[in-house]
Amino acid sequence: MCDTIEISPTARRIAEQNDQFRKHVLTGGPAGTPQGRIVMTRAVAAVGPTFQMEVARAVIADETFTEDNDPHGDHSFGAVTVQGHKVWWKIDLYDLDYHWGSETPDDPAQTRRVLTIMFPSDY
Repeated sequence: MCDTIEISPTARRIAEQNDQFRKHVLTGGPAGTPQGRIVMTRAVAAVGPTFQMEVARAVIADETFTEDNDPHGDHSFGAVTVQGHKVWWKIDLYDLDYHWGSETPDDPAQTRRVLTIMFPSDY
């Protein structure tokens, strides 16, 4: 967590849930793991399946959260470097139908996550 800024209890709960989701995004995780999807931009996918798996592993392992990349303390964004490529990842919180933003983003029973993996140029 970011220790030098004030982080709300809601942001802390969301951060814990985002971390749990991200850590288990490829396996589904144990019961109670927040639900969601993982998507990659076409540019990331075009590099190939080996790159995609290396990126997924790097995103899962990412623990680098600072005031610069995590100003709200919710662990919803990160950046990793894989095979010399800078890659961004972000987590967005949706309602159960993936149509709108979640009205209760800290309630995993009412929230679905989408982990997007992209190059900075895709943003």
